Amino acid sequence: MLYYFTLLCCNSKKTVVKLYTKVVFLLQRGAIHISIIEVQNLSKVYTQSVSKGNQKGLLKKLMSEKSEVHAVNDISFSIEQGETVGYIGPNGAGKSTTIKMLAGILVPTAGKLTVDGMVPWKDRKQYAEKIGVVFGQRSQLWWDLPISDTYNLYRHMYKIPGSEFNSRIDQLKKLLDLSEFWNRPVRQLSLGQRMRGELGAALLHKPKLLFLDEPTIGMDVIVKEAIRNFIKDINNEYGTTIILTTHDLDEVERTCSRVIVINKGTKIYDGTMEALKSRCRAESVLSVEFDSNIDNEAFAGLKVVEKGGNKASFAFLRREKGAGQVLDKLSNLNIRDIVIKEPPIEDVIREFYI
Repeated sequence: MLYYFTLLCCNSKKTVVKLYTKVVFLLQRGAIHISIIEVQNLSKVYTQSVSKGNQKGLLKKLMSEKSEVHAVNDISFSIEQGETVGYIGPNGAGKSTTIKMLAGILVPTAGKLTVDGMVPWKDRKQYAEKIGVVFGQRSQLWWDLPISDTYNLYRHMYKIPGSEFNSRIDQLKKLLDLSEFWNRPVRQLSLGQRMRGELGAALLHKPKLLFLDEPTIGMDVIVKEAIRNFIKDINNEYGTTIILTTHDLDEVERTCSRVIVINKGTKIYDGTMEALKSRCRAESVLSVEFDSNIDNEAFAGLKVVEKGGNKASFAFLRREKGAGQVLDKLSNLNIRDIVIKEPPIEDVIREFYI
């Protein structure tokens, strides 16, 4: 698509090749930013029946009133090619509804949505070749068949050449450690093994976009860590754009460069995790180890949360005074070591829900 656009803008084929090569180089270096997802004033409204009184059966249906539920309400954002974005919020915030609209499963009530120049629910066949989707509570693997058979089915569905398919299988086996259960029926797999299989199936055709909706739900710490590393690996190696929804905020902090927070269907924050923390009212803690015991008078004007021997800890708000300002007040003391402990990310996000 980029090549043909370049062709339209130039007169000679030689100029096209030179300009196209330069544009690709700049894209790879991050000097040019191209949005792959554009969302404008997106809304999804459901209609539900609310019964009146204690009627039952047909009478209950006849006497009920209709009410509207705004699952997603006038949300706008854009996501660049290669970004890893955490899309988070409390239960019922509208996260899964948004992902389903982005994936083309649901049709919005209002607003505009384009992904890589396509409208997901209109260009379904062409669009399906561009994306991979993993829903933690739903499987795309055949329950009674081994993963190898499901992957072979997808090979034909996506028309992946044999040699290319074998190469991808070898890579996915290595990245996700699939070999140990490769020929076992899916029904015999643990939750962690099945989710690794789900991720492999979603990436088999090398999609430009990957939507992950609670991909590590119910998993143990070891499997979660493996999947986090996998997400970072495919983003770094292939430039895959990833949107992740999860309640595991540690997962978001460790894998995503950007965070979008929604509550009650409305976007309430869009930016980096670092900027999010800087707006937080929860306190950070600076722990300092000195060369010798220090009298309390030396800590005047600081909020001391712990003191013992030659160690002390001080609380501060990032948005009011950074760790540097605390250290300035301690600059006349001999400091051996310092450690900064940030507030739990759950406390940071919780402020936006209130």
